[in-house]
Amino acid sequence: MTRLLKRLRPLLAALLLPALAAHADDTAQPKKLTIGLLPGESAPTVMRLNEPLRAHLEKTLGIPVELTVGANYAATGEALRFGRIDIAYLGPVTYILQSKRTHLEPFARPTHAKVGPTFQAVVIVPADSPARTLEDLRGQDVAFGDPASTSGTWVPRWMLADAGLVSGRDYSLRVLGAHDAVALAVASKKVAAGGLSKPIYERLIREGKLDAAKVRVLADSPAIPEYQWTFREGLAPELKEKIRKAFVSTSDPAALGVFRAEAFIPSVDADVDRVREWISVVEREHPEAVTVKP
Repeated sequence: MTRLLKRLRPLLAALLLPALAAHADDTAQPKKLTIGLLPGESAPTVMRLNEPLRAHLEKTLGIPVELTVGANYAATGEALRFGRIDIAYLGPVTYILQSKRTHLEPFARPTHAKVGPTFQAVVIVPADSPARTLEDLRGQDVAFGDPASTSGTWVPRWMLADAGLVSGRDYSLRVLGAHDAVALAVASKKVAAGGLSKPIYERLIREGKLDAAKVRVLADSPAIPEYQWTFREGLAPELKEKIRKAFVSTSDPAALGVFRAEAFIPSVDADVDRVREWISVVEREHPEAVTVKP
């Protein structure tokens, strides 16, 4: 049997090598581009809002393009890490978490007319809340989105820490999973306050999904570095260049619309360094709470 196996090894190798090479080619040059999106809102809403971009990329690249929404922020990051998706639109915190575990390459981010490549988070309260400052939330329930959300959890928690409030000691942390869930919980007075993305907050009001008469902004965050479009490891350089150009060269208002963007501009790892500093503050002030350890 041993002699037979030795004789068969060259034949088996000859049979397997083409298959392995074909698999490597499919991995580097996928026949379909799969885009991962974060579930900042319900999956159908996220898919609908990003459909114009999907159509633009499919037309520009000449290959099928598919959208997928992760069950949570970590799931989208893990899918990119393990190569189940090809590119993903990651918030700074999700990107920072996953880049600790594998090589990820940011390549583009949206930029806006008045604020450049930044956005903000807000802490909101019911319209008739007596709170006038973040310090007034002491002893209250405060809602947040996904544990890995930059504007839905980490930046609002940094804002509270900066105001001297520590979760578990000064307020109770409620994790609701998505920005829209936080906004609706505040509007219905299920919680005293909530942190979420300012662009999403404004769109919920604009679309009539959130009653502007029932909520108000208690505090705005500093400028947050924008989300980054990010490559998984292993894509062919020529494909990455085509994808990069498809983003940074577009002026299609439909494709840019969901991002409220004038354009996409190049992005690099250092663009999110400010968020790394905020994460360090939250970890120091809230060692018992949601962790950012990979």
